[in-house]
Amino acid sequence: MNNHQEKIILVTGATGTVGSEVVKQLASISSSSSGHKIRAAVHSKNKADKLKQFDNKRVEIVELDYTKPETVADALNKVDKLYLQTLPVPDVTDICSNLVKEAKKNGVEYIVKLSAMGADSERGSTILRLHEEEEKIIGASGVAYIFLRPPAFMQNFVTQFGHTIRTQNAFYVPAGDGKMSFVDTRDIATIAARMLTNNGNGGSQQHHNKAYDITGQDALSYRQVADILSNEVGKKISYIDISEDDTRKGMEQVGMNDWYIDIMIELFRIIRAGYGSETTAAVEHITGRKPISFAQFAKDYAEVFM
Repeated sequence: MNNHQEKIILVTGATGTVGSEVVKQLASISSSSSGHKIRAAVHSKNKADKLKQFDNKRVEIVELDYTKPETVADALNKVDKLYLQTLPVPDVTDICSNLVKEAKKNGVEYIVKLSAMGADSERGSTILRLHEEEEKIIGASGVAYIFLRPPAFMQNFVTQFGHTIRTQNAFYVPAGDGKMSFVDTRDIATIAARMLTNNGNGGSQQHHNKAYDITGQDALSYRQVADILSNEVGKKISYIDISEDDTRKGMEQVGMNDWYIDIMIELFRIIRAGYGSETTAAVEHITGRKPISFAQFAKDYAEVFM
């Protein structure tokens, strides 16, 4: 355990969809109490523009490149708690293993890992199997942990489908009529920030070494999502159910590699089979309020889709 007075929380993937929100929530907590310093890890500092809004006395930006061990050691130096989010790459278990070893060496006492719903299932998905392997590495390390397992993010409609929604009033997904219990990344970040600052109900000790499926209120088909977006944004937005072949071609056109395309197509097969449709009360259980609804998300982000 690190003995310095101010606790240091390292947030990996700090410019990502969830990571940037975790930094934001931690910054708002730490501005009201002086016990935490936030270290935001980014792949390269020139991509850290969205973190500049935070008071740099509370948020320190560090470079973290998983392929450069010296950056891993520097980022984890004197860190007490770690928010861990890895990228879907073939060697992710090695990356996770090295990171967890370095974290243990530095006396990190708690890891909040962003995992995925179904990571503990036998669903024949590469991405879920990789998350499960990462969970096992953390579990075997002896460091206290919590695994947050969301299905798909509502914000994917901004990051993945925002361009075609703006330019073609449509989004293209090979999901059939499969339903997903989409969750807002702001809910995930609220939970992560509480766990990292011990601001849960009676502290986060009760959540140590547990896994939570973090879902939205409702399981929705992509067609239902299109209807909600249309209502809230104020223009007709269509869901186009495309074939796996067309999905592959589209991904190839934007330069995605074969390995990543394969794992995404596997994931859509799981969605079509209805495996992403389970809903839980985890958000309400931990935060004391209901999860953000898809309609609220669409309202909050309406300008992005115009």
